[in-house]
Amino acid sequence: MASSPAPRRAAFAAPMADDPPAARIELFRDAMAALASGVAVVTARRADGRPAGLLATSIAAYSAAPPSILLSIAHSSRSHPTLVEHAERFGVHLLGREQEALARTFASRSEDKYADLGWDWDDEVPRLEGVVSYLRCGRSATFDRYDHSIVIGDVLDGHHAGGDPLLWVRRRMDWRLSPEA
Repeated sequence: MASSPAPRRAAFAAPMADDPPAARIELFRDAMAALASGVAVVTARRADGRPAGLLATSIAAYSAAPPSILLSIAHSSRSHPTLVEHAERFGVHLLGREQEALARTFASRSEDKYADLGWDWDDEVPRLEGVVSYLRCGRSATFDRYDHSIVIGDVLDGHHAGGDPLLWVRRRMDWRLSPEA
């Protein structure tokens, strides 16, 4: 009786420890460009009482029990001090496919990102109108690693309206997982 051929083993590249850092960074960026991420706006009240916000694609569900969110915030972000040091509560707004303009507003360096937007205060958290989902969170843990701070927020309240999400994939915002023909 003939035996089946042995399964083929994948060829793995040698470790990249000796590669120049630029090559590893480019590899990482190319790999992450293929990973679709949801697009969210994170909002909080600044120490001076004004609303702050930033666009985030480094966001994930952290735990189901208790429900919690993980955010990664660059130290260079102007909202970093608000979200990491000042605000005990923040809002996570998952954007819909038609909200690319809103996403670009919060990705910008504009001084007043809230001008001409529909929003109100949910207790001390700025809440945007018309988003797919809104979660009001309480900051439960923060730690620094490299050039970012990781923030864990426990979900306190919110709502889910539904709809198609806006995604960050292939280094652009889109709602389709496959490119248009």
